[in-house]
Amino acid sequence: MYLELGELGMARRAFDTLPSRDIFSWNSMIAGYSKANEIDLARGMFDEMPQKDLVSWNTMIDGYAKCGRCELAREFFDMMPRKDVVSWTAMISGYTFNQRPKEALHLFREMLSVRIRPDAAIVVSVLSAIADLGFIEEGRWIHEYLRAHNFSLSSGFIGSALIDMYAKCGYIEDANRVFMSISHKRRIGDWNSIISGLALHGLGIDALEIFHEMETIGMEPNEITFVGVLNACCHFGLVEEGELCFKLMQENYKISPKIQHFGCMIDLFGRAGNLEKALTIIRDMPMEADDLAWKAMLTACLKHGDVETGVHAAQHVMELAPNDSSGYVLLSNIYAKARRWDDVAKVRSMMRERGIKKIPGCSKVYANGKIHEFLVGMEMDGCYGGMVLSKLEEVVCRLKLEGYEPDLTQVLVDVEEEEKESWLAVHSEKMAVAFGLISLGKGSLIHIVKNLRVCSDCHSFMKIVSRVYNRKIVVRDQNRFHHFTNGFCSCNEYW
Repeated sequence: MYLELGELGMARRAFDTLPSRDIFSWNSMIAGYSKANEIDLARGMFDEMPQKDLVSWNTMIDGYAKCGRCELAREFFDMMPRKDVVSWTAMISGYTFNQRPKEALHLFREMLSVRIRPDAAIVVSVLSAIADLGFIEEGRWIHEYLRAHNFSLSSGFIGSALIDMYAKCGYIEDANRVFMSISHKRRIGDWNSIISGLALHGLGIDALEIFHEMETIGMEPNEITFVGVLNACCHFGLVEEGELCFKLMQENYKISPKIQHFGCMIDLFGRAGNLEKALTIIRDMPMEADDLAWKAMLTACLKHGDVETGVHAAQHVMELAPNDSSGYVLLSNIYAKARRWDDVAKVRSMMRERGIKKIPGCSKVYANGKIHEFLVGMEMDGCYGGMVLSKLEEVVCRLKLEGYEPDLTQVLVDVEEEEKESWLAVHSEKMAVAFGLISLGKGSLIHIVKNLRVCSDCHSFMKIVSRVYNRKIVVRDQNRFHHFTNGFCSCNEYW
């Protein structure tokens, strides 16, 4: 009773007065501490236990993983005298939850090697890990495994996770095929996954068509549906449609907007350049705006060159998320675009004083069975040596003959023009493209996953590379997908 009420102190006192304690009592206390994120107290109880069973081991693994201490979770996992499917689920899900997808996939393969049949929960976690990585090869293998072992896509959330995985790996057509094969089951999660996937690829019209199909067949959308629909409107510039859906959500479906819905509307108006309307939403919403809402405002100010509003938004971001480097970087970039170099220096000095470090640009590309990673200004290590920078130099020279002119406004530091061009040349996605041209066969797709938003210069660069080298290039950046083909991008210059 005390544990259900969250009264851990009372529960422990009651536990200590028990004349005899069975394993259920011990496990209840450990689970109570773990659920309350008091994992060290749970560890103390675990160490005191006269006899431990699978439940106690699994609870400790799950508890450590959920509080971000994966190394300790793995220690417990490796020490277990016996493991069941729950043990493997806890550890694999823990890796996925803590953004460690490579470890999750490696452990999943290890689980299969010892002939443990995965359940739906593990499959969903593994598909989520693959979606985080953004590369399709493992995902296709998992899909084949599901077919070969007669898994039902209706089991748990497997269908939704499979749609999400294909969409986040850049294969929206495959995501749609999976959706079409199971949409008759009418599970809201499947519909939400395809709408969110279409939004990620900038296919706003398609997402709205799916939404209207839901309405036609009488399936009631939920809060998550409208987050996906509003995001789809954001990424395609469908301002009027977004306003209509926001109104529909409240009036027809009686769904009260949450902070995520207001955030979408702020982003929708901000991207479109209606900064005053975005600010009005922030002022009028029934809850305090969070750092994500203000960050959307700040990003819009950078895009549209509104310094005054940007400074105001940045102050809120820094107050709400003082250790998040993005607020400082966006403000610095706003000042740099306005050529206010003294203010740029002040922001960078503030970052140094507060110990805030800018997240470096990182791009990953899959080639020859491996994921290769590039940081801005740095080559990959290994057998390719200086070939990547050499290839990149060759590509830039060829593109200039085809009309490419580096966009020096994207270099937001006060240096000479020639040096600005050198800075632009070593953006991580450019090095990833050069590597792809070296290592992937002629005509092969070059698929890049980037941790930050792609800049305008790299966007122009990719378009011309796709035409000159006759390559399809897919880039998943922090916000969305860009599909470059024959000199054009799927985003239609709206991102």
